[in-house]
This record gives sequence, C-alpha cells and structure tokens, in this order.
Amino acid sequence: MSAAPTSSALRIALVGNPNCGKTALFNRLTGSRQKVANYAGVTVERKEGFFVSPAGRQIRILDLPGAYSLHAASLDEAITRDICMGKRPGEPKPDLLVSVVDATNLRLHLRFVLELRRLGLPMVVVLNMSDAAARRGIHIDREKLAAALGVPVVQTVAIKREGAAALLGVLDGTLPPAPPALPPADDLDVHAEVNRLLQAAVSMPARTAALDDRLDRIVLHPVLGLALLAVLLFLMFQAVFSWAAPLMDGLEGGVHWFGEIVGTQLPDGMLKSLLVDGLIAGLGSVIVFLPQILILFLFILTLEESGYLPRAAFLLDRLMMGAGLSGRSFIPLLSSFACAIPGIMATRTIQDPRDRLTTILVAPLMTCSARLPVYALLIGAFIPQRTVMGLFNLQGLVLFALYVAGIVSALAVAYALKYFRRDRTDHPLLMELPSYRIPNPRDVALGLWERARIFLARVGKVILALTVLLWFLATFPAPPAGATGPAIDYSFAGMIGKALEHVFAPVGFNWQICIALVPGLAAREVAVGALATVYALSGSEDAVTAQLAPMIAQQWSLATALALLAWYVFAPQCISTLAVIRRETNSWKVMAASAAYLAGLGYLAAFITYRVALLFS
Repeated sequence: MSAAPTSSALRIALVGNPNCGKTALFNRLTGSRQKVANYAGVTVERKEGFFVSPAGRQIRILDLPGAYSLHAASLDEAITRDICMGKRPGEPKPDLLVSVVDATNLRLHLRFVLELRRLGLPMVVVLNMSDAAARRGIHIDREKLAAALGVPVVQTVAIKREGAAALLGVLDGTLPPAPPALPPADDLDVHAEVNRLLQAAVSMPARTAALDDRLDRIVLHPVLGLALLAVLLFLMFQAVFSWAAPLMDGLEGGVHWFGEIVGTQLPDGMLKSLLVDGLIAGLGSVIVFLPQILILFLFILTLEESGYLPRAAFLLDRLMMGAGLSGRSFIPLLSSFACAIPGIMATRTIQDPRDRLTTILVAPLMTCSARLPVYALLIGAFIPQRTVMGLFNLQGLVLFALYVAGIVSALAVAYALKYFRRDRTDHPLLMELPSYRIPNPRDVALGLWERARIFLARVGKVILALTVLLWFLATFPAPPAGATGPAIDYSFAGMIGKALEHVFAPVGFNWQICIALVPGLAAREVAVGALATVYALSGSEDAVTAQLAPMIAQQWSLATALALLAWYVFAPQCISTLAVIRRETNSWKVMAASAAYLAGLGYLAAFITYRVALLFS
C-alpha cells in the first residue's frame, strides 16, 4: 500500500455480471473492507481503491456495478456503461478493462465479455472461481480461449490469499493491445459466438450443477421453499434474543459499573450530571444492543454469501407481484432490515420505474436495525422471559411478530398504491440464480466489522451530539427558587414534552416519551438514550443509576408500551432516510408524501393498539 496514487497510476476497471466475484477480487487487491454480497445489484455505485503491485506499479482500481449488458436496463448498468464508454462527465475511460467472469457459468458471462471486447479498449478476462469450476469437472483451456477472444485470459480464486497472483502478473507487464472497436452485434450473432467459444475451449461434464439442482428442488418448492424461508426468519429473530442475552448482560453490567465509578469520583455539579446522566446514561443504553444487531447481520450476511437470497426473491415473486411489486424488490426490501438508506439506494437495480417508486415508498416499513434497541428495551421490560411450548422464547416470538407486521404493512401499502397507477400490468422477474456457496468467513467477518464500526460511529458522533443537546435542554433553565418538582419539569425539554403530550395523549404517550421522539427523528436508536437521560434527570438519586427497563416497567402501563411498539412499526424513519428518498426520486413531493403517510399510519396504529389494550387491561 502507498500513501496516495499519482497522476500516472494505471487506471483499471473491474467489470462483470453480478455474482461473478468482482467485489471479492477488489477486496483481495486493495484490502478494502467493502461488503461482499452474493446477489445482483449490491454494488449500486462505483467503488474505488488503490494498491501497489509486486513490481511497484501504482494502480487505481474501480469496482463497477454488476451488469448483464451495455444496453442498460437499470441505473446500475447505466453507470457501468457510461464509465466503460467514457460518457461519464469528468471520468476518463479506464486504461484497462478487467472483465471478471464466473468460471462455472461461462455461457451467461461470455456474452458480456464479447460486448466489452467490441469497445476497443485494452482488456484482460479473469476466470474467477476457477477452483469451483474444476471441482465440477469443467475444464477450460485458457490458451485456446485467449486465442479465440484475442485478449489475455487468467485464472483467479478471489477468496484465497494468493488467488489474484496471475492477474497481478498481467498488471505488472506490458498492457495488452486493444482489440479493434466494432459496432454492436445482434443477439443471434452473440449467441453463436458464445457457442463457438465454448466448443473450442471448454469441456463440460454431463451435469455441472447436480447439487444445485437437488437443493433447488427444495428451496424453490412453492410449499417447502416458503416453509424453509419462514423457519430461517423465525430462527434469526429467536437468536437475536437468545444468543445475545449473555453479551448484553455483560455490556450492561460494564456500563452500570463505569457510571458508578465516574459518579463516585466526581463532586456534585454540572460536570457530573453531564457525564453520568447525559453521556453514560444515554450512550451506554444504546451500546448494549450491539450484540443483537451483529447477530441479525450475521444471518443476513450468511444468506447473502450462500446464494440463497436470489432464490428467495424468485420464491416470493408471485406473492409480491400480487401486491404490485416484483421479486426484484425483495433484495432492496431485505437490505432495509439493516437500514432503509442502502435499501432505497439498491432500488436502482429495479428496471420498471413504477416498481422502483413503490419499493422506495414501502422500504421504510421494513424493520431497520435502528428500531431494534427500542424493540429490545420495551420487550425486555414488558414481555416476560419465558418459554412457549417448551421450545420458543416468548420475547423472540414478539420480536418476530413485529418484523412480520412491518412486512405485511409494506405489502398492504404496495397493494394500495397499485390502484393509483395507470399501468397495472405485471412485469415478470428475470434474475440469474448463482451457484450455492459456502460463505467465506473472511467476508462475513469484514461485513460484521463494518456494521459494528458504522453503529459505533453513529453512537460516537450523532448520538453523542444529540445526547449532549438533550442533556442541555433537560437541564436548563434551572428551576425557580422554592420549586418542589424535578428540575427537568422546568427545563426546555420539559416544556417541549408537555406541549407534545397534548398531541400524543390519545395514544397513551407521556411527556417523557414525547421528548424522546424528537431526537429520535435524527436516529431511531437515540430514543433509548433520550429516555435514559430524561429519567436519570427526572428521577430520584437511586433512579440515576438504576436500569432503564425496570424503571419504565414500573411507570408505564402495558397499553402505553404496546402503543409505542406500534408507533415504531410505522412511524417515519430518520431524517437521513427522508433525505435519501428525496435524492433518489428527485422530488420533494414524494419525500413529503412518504413522511406524511408513515406518520399517519404510526399514529393510527398506536391509537388502535392503545385503545384495544385498555379494553383488556
């Protein structure tokens, strides 16, 4: 690695179909901690890295979005086309195209190679996953294939330490000459050329994917497949509570111990209040949920790496089509379980504009990881920790029900939006099914590290700033002489909370909850820290160091807790999500409509939940 590239650095672009291992190769060459996913469309924007080859050549490398053709049918394919053809403003053509193909699926991937070759740029073809091809009995005569294509062909195994050595050897040598630029060929010509290449250089066994076929008979079965998907999702949410409990208890104990140590070392005053009641109470109450978030992402990353997600998309295509979506919406919506922002950005892979807009509007209804701290707090405080039917965790069942509520509501909203559109025709889903793979532990670990880093960065920046601001609002102005109530009652925060309480009283929210909702607009998980700060400043001396969950369990009714859960299923996402909706749709009107309908649904759901719960309490 070098400090920075010079202007003379070789500029190469990794290009290829989705699922070819392009991003894994990018990681291998640059050491970049970029997330690797095994489904089409995960890379929706160009990624750039830099490295120095073994011979000392400086190389700037672009990881372009996966594309099936230069005849762009989606936004991500348009980005790849424009960069390869030099049509992107301020972006020169690459010095070298590195066309990455899946060696186990050459019939599909060679079509794109032939398109790229006609651009007339220096190019090298990379047969990635060549070890998997060999295990399947696929023999590729690399020299014959190179002669037929007229460009160098090398083999790589991007997930192995020395798997890119052959490519590095090419990059260190003299660049290959550019093939002649040619006009686009028609589909029949390309199909015939691919068959000629396969006959000349590739020997295929009688069955190349027998294992995939056997697994697909179960995974894609209309009944067994759906049952398997439901079981996987159910186990994921059970694990979020069951596996994370010991780690959360340890973190919670550590935060509590640290708060006591700091509190005993400092004299009473503003500094002690800021550190103990503001920072430690606020940040600590959010950090303890990190294990649950990482366990959730462990499942999602493993499913991505294994090749299961595209099959789940196909499986759900008919169900989603009935709601006015398509199976291609499944991946952006699943990404929204992590965060709605990358989920909304991933809608660029959806070709149909109306399906893309609908997916953007319903993506915030997916239960993002920022909601998890709020859910975990309320479920832990009000739902008993007991086993149902001798097997299932009751708290996990409630969490699963909340996620299901988000999914069902998204489908219902999409179904309603379908009737406001002029074009109600259905668009069939066309998507490549990659081979099943054993998830690479390195890539899964890198993905988990990225999620932990992003979460802690939010805690350290956004939540820290908001916690300090909330502490200030909850501390000033000081109570007047002779005041008998808690100081927060006379503060700016108390005034804001009491004013909002009139709006949210019909749904059972008290003024402390109303205060927490305001900073929660910036980041959902801030609501937990805000509650911790508010109760620390409004309670007795013992309440300052007490755990938040027992406190709210004593002071809130079950109806209020259930209403708040219902609010968070539907209520508008953070401001960042609304900003991304505005950017992706280029419309303030769409952003405002999204915020309005989500707030309306949230209030209505909370009102109904609160009133029904009161009837049974």
